[in-house]
Amino acid sequence: MALTKVSSKLTEENEERTMIDPNSKEDIKFKELIKVLIDWINDVLVEERIIVKQLEEDLYDGQVLQKLLEKLADRKLNVAEVTQSEIGQKQKLQTVLEAVHDLLRPHGWTIKWNVDSIHGKNLVSILHLLVALAMHFRAPIRLPEHVSVQVVVVRKREERDAFDTLFDHAPDKLSVVKKFADGVYLVLLMGLLEDYFVPLHNFYLTPESFDQKVHNVSFAFELMQDGGLKKPKARPEDVVNLDLKSTLRFLYNLFTKYKNVE
Repeated sequence: MALTKVSSKLTEENEERTMIDPNSKEDIKFKELIKVLIDWINDVLVEERIIVKQLEEDLYDGQVLQKLLEKLADRKLNVAEVTQSEIGQKQKLQTVLEAVHDLLRPHGWTIKWNVDSIHGKNLVSILHLLVALAMHFRAPIRLPEHVSVQVVVVRKREERDAFDTLFDHAPDKLSVVKKFADGVYLVLLMGLLEDYFVPLHNFYLTPESFDQKVHNVSFAFELMQDGGLKKPKARPEDVVNLDLKSTLRFLYNLFTKYKNVE
């Protein structure tokens, strides 16, 4: 499968994404490749009662890939069966892809995919992965020959603001944000700032798991929006994972809004 790259640029944070040119998606051989792979996956997983309809949407979280590899390799992977959080999905993908790499690398396969590209629903990476698995396990299918698609590489430029500069000059004084990582202080702080009592059943006062902490931070973000603040750019998972810049950014927004509250 040949992939021709063309560069394109957008303006946001530094990031690079690869996507298939819309015109290439209409190529007959490309459509045939996708259909053959989908039919193959469904045949392999027929006993699991799993039906794949769209590769990007059905494979990105690692669940179907886990079942597919377990069936093909006749082995059980030590991963959680179902996980909803992005962190959990990527952890599952990491385990699945490591198992795939252990199988393919000794046979000289070039790895053209990773956790981020699969989870990011990158069809190019997903196709490379599936074709490699089909060929390695000698799937009883006929892959179309000489499939060629045009790939667009989209690069996002970084936008920096005054806050980024502040962070660059004082990274050693920011450990205080760890106190907010489980979301408890954030929830209680919003209650104090907005002058209301937050019912204890709405959040975990002593969170123990990652998901409970994410729930708390997500709830705090909802309270912030109810208070008139814009939706934080940070993800709740970033705060729980002690991402200092993400945490400080919304704390600064809180300070700006409530600095004159007595």
